Amino acid sequence: MRLFKPRMNPIEQPDWSPEQTELMQPFILHGSNFRIFRTLVRHPASFAPFMAWTRHILGRNNTLSKRDREIAILRIGFLCKSGYEWAQHVEIGKQCGITGAEIEAIKAGGDAPNWTPAESALLDASDDLHNDKFIATPTWDRLRAHYSEAQVIDLIYTVGVYTTVSMALNSLGIQLDEHLTIDPDLDARAVQ
Repeated sequence: MRLFKPRMNPIEQPDWSPEQTELMQPFILHGSNFRIFRTLVRHPASFAPFMAWTRHILGRNNTLSKRDREIAILRIGFLCKSGYEWAQHVEIGKQCGITGAEIEAIKAGGDAPNWTPAESALLDASDDLHNDKFIATPTWDRLRAHYSEAQVIDLIYTVGVYTTVSMALNSLGIQLDEHLTIDPDLDARAVQ
């Protein structure tokens, strides 16, 4: 975590406007009334469209496997030093079959020995996008050897969305929900 207190507090349910109440209903119904959503709903006009886009990324229309999607999301969360993103997606990643050893290897990137050639290319493409906003040709060629056109596009979208999410989490100072634990490698809190 970069900040040890929020810059914008999550809005608690009794304080929601009618519009915010309507926007938050799906999260309440699914037991995901998390701080991230209760903070982002402060801007209702952007909340619904952004959530629709993230539903594509996390939904069945994303052509990446759930495992590949979570590997990319975790890599971006780590690269962005987003303790919240990392902690939340470690839980999701485990549900998608990513092991504890693989979660640690995500921190090292595509060069770690744990990865298949496809996963190594996926991680390196995530790094390229993070570092240069461009997938370098050697990485592209490796990626295309394993992934379809649609999967590559979905990878770019996934990395972009979760870079944006990480920027929001970090800059707004959204604190971990009670069920999450900060990774010691991402607990570099800022002095305020």
